[in-house]
Amino acid sequence: MKLMQKLTILFLLISLLAGIYPGVITAADITGREIMEKVYNRTEGDSRQSRLKMVLINKFGDERIREIEQYEKSFGQIEKKIMFFISPQDVRGTSFMNWSYVDKRSDDQWIYLPALRKVKRISAENRSDNFMGSDFTYDDLGDRNLNEDKHQLLREEELKGEECYVIKSVPVEEDYIYSRTVTWVIKDKWIGLKKEFYDREGKLLKVLENKEYKEVDGILTIFNSEMHNVQSDHRTRIQLSNVSYNIDVTEDMFTERMMKRGL
Repeated sequence: MKLMQKLTILFLLISLLAGIYPGVITAADITGREIMEKVYNRTEGDSRQSRLKMVLINKFGDERIREIEQYEKSFGQIEKKIMFFISPQDVRGTSFMNWSYVDKRSDDQWIYLPALRKVKRISAENRSDNFMGSDFTYDDLGDRNLNEDKHQLLREEELKGEECYVIKSVPVEEDYIYSRTVTWVIKDKWIGLKKEFYDREGKLLKVLENKEYKEVDGILTIFNSEMHNVQSDHRTRIQLSNVSYNIDVTEDMFTERMMKRGL
């Protein structure tokens, strides 16, 4: 039998087996973008109140702890979030506000520093700055629009006992602060278990790991996460508590006046 005939028969057999046993050939029946759409559109309630414990850990293991009260609410085309620093005393009274838009507009962000007694708008040039000494940039705190990246499904693999899709996201914007990110998304739960951030030179910069999640009022909620800057060996742990969904919070909460006033 000629080689081409053998290859043709082999191809037909493989195709038949794939039809009978779908798992024989690994063929993606979902795209990277479709996966990230499910992550982006996952149910998170209309509003949320929570307490955050932010632990900053340097390469020597020294810790600084900050406590934050946070409110979030969806107003249709706009998602609004405001954070009030409760302790320690040197940052008490500081507040941060973020507005994310469903359309392609960039987030609007503001910070209030009590020492200056002035609300400062975060400019595009400052989005790559670290937020309050943490390993999160101002840009990380926003809600990145789905269309700002091109998403590719790299593979499927198990991570920490969870079956995951591994998605590479490359920014459309050429001079974005990251050259790409890689996210492990838990199948059927549509939350990120791990995310790698690569700098503009393509080197691994930091890794975000979500270490604990559970349901609150039927909503999957991340309670414990850690961002590790592998280049500086600095870490930021975020621990969530006192979570309440669908609370009664008005639009007046998300204003510059409330940032100055505080809780």
